[in-house]
Amino acid sequence: MSAAPSPKNDDARDEATPAASSLPSGGTWSGRFAEPMSARMQRFNASIDFDRRLAEVDIAASLAHARMLAHTNIISADDLRAIESGLAQIRTEIERGEFQFARELEDIHFNIERRLITLAGDAGKRLHTARSRNDQVATDLRLWLRGAIDALIGELVALRRALIDLAEKHADTIMPGFTHLQVAQPVTFGHHLMAYDAMFARDVERLVDCRHRVNRLPLGSAALAGTSYPIDREHVARELGFEKLCENSIDAVSDRDFAIEFEAGASLVMIHLSRFAEELVLWSNPRFSFVALADRFCTGSSIMPQKKNPDVPELVRGKAARVVGDLVALLLLMKGQPLAYNKDNQEDKEPLFDTVDTLADSLAIITDLVGTGLTVNRERMRAAAREGYATATDLADYLVRKGMPFRDAHDAVAKAVRHAESKGCDLADLPLCDLAHFAPLVADDVLTVLTLEGSVASRDHVGGTAPAQVRSAIAAARRTIAEK
Repeated sequence: MSAAPSPKNDDARDEATPAASSLPSGGTWSGRFAEPMSARMQRFNASIDFDRRLAEVDIAASLAHARMLAHTNIISADDLRAIESGLAQIRTEIERGEFQFARELEDIHFNIERRLITLAGDAGKRLHTARSRNDQVATDLRLWLRGAIDALIGELVALRRALIDLAEKHADTIMPGFTHLQVAQPVTFGHHLMAYDAMFARDVERLVDCRHRVNRLPLGSAALAGTSYPIDREHVARELGFEKLCENSIDAVSDRDFAIEFEAGASLVMIHLSRFAEELVLWSNPRFSFVALADRFCTGSSIMPQKKNPDVPELVRGKAARVVGDLVALLLLMKGQPLAYNKDNQEDKEPLFDTVDTLADSLAIITDLVGTGLTVNRERMRAAAREGYATATDLADYLVRKGMPFRDAHDAVAKAVRHAESKGCDLADLPLCDLAHFAPLVADDVLTVLTLEGSVASRDHVGGTAPAQVRSAIAAARRTIAEK
């Protein structure tokens, strides 16, 4: 694809090029206008610099439309053959990089149509019968987004597999669980990773659900009112694999809910990636040293030789803001539009394309990092779990099982923690007599409760951090992936 001319060059051309030479022979708009667009207006109005990526789906939708027109005897079989042959040649030219995209033709639709007319003559002129660019672009966008969603679901599944594989290796690896970024209770690293798998599993569900609403056919709605030709919309829907028709022609051409819904789902994926990225930044810091990132995912400093910066997670964290911004852009784009189609909607594509590209890149690189670039420091995780009195809740639960009301147990353990702090030791290191001073129900069996292994093993229920439950969750997650 050729690069778009720089704004500087465009401005110079605006001043130097006569307006009449900037339109093709006959003009885009036939006889309605007394003068052609200026070059500056062409640049401002055109979308071909970014909507050319819709070329493949535009050709597919045009083929389905042409076949329907022939099926309903609106065009002849000879016309259909000429259209099919011309579109096949155009597809080949685009694939080979030989197609000449022209800004004066505004968008991918007119670029392809004009080339088709050159190749197929009057048959090419008949292709646009019973359709408008309004329903044409809405169809193209849905087709393109449908394919993008399928690819992104594949990327999400790949990330889930990488997380599940790593979780399985660390189903017994003890680390501190945090609330308020303060040590809370011992958990296993496998259990922590499976929390992210749960998030990404929901993301897959959302995209699958969103796809159903994306996969509805607008074509046949024409500009906004439908068409007087005897079209067969179901015929087109079957050929293109749409599940349903858009039922109201006005809504069909003006709706961008499907794109906004996708943007919302994509934003949630990026939020989940960003949370994980933030933890990678923290965990790889020497103050944590829970993990080390492979060198190929990091960069150095231009001035500090010792630095190893976690650029991949930092960039993913930053790109989450970009995708959320794309969502906001589409929401604001639509909020003040009257029915039906408005040229504002040309601005829907760049945020949508950017979101798909950003999300795909972020998923791919985080999957690579999780699968091949993460070294886990088990010893440091375990040592950190012994800080912050992580088994205090276990001691309170122990006293409750001995018959003490929970609020009394909570108070007794809090006092024991304060006493341990004054001595600079962990609860497990306090003499039994010290513990008994705060809670007379304490006996020798309390030591088992205060171990890290005893703490995680006791959470042996569905959703708990016990290693057996983690492995069960992993098996269940693998089954859900295999079923899709």
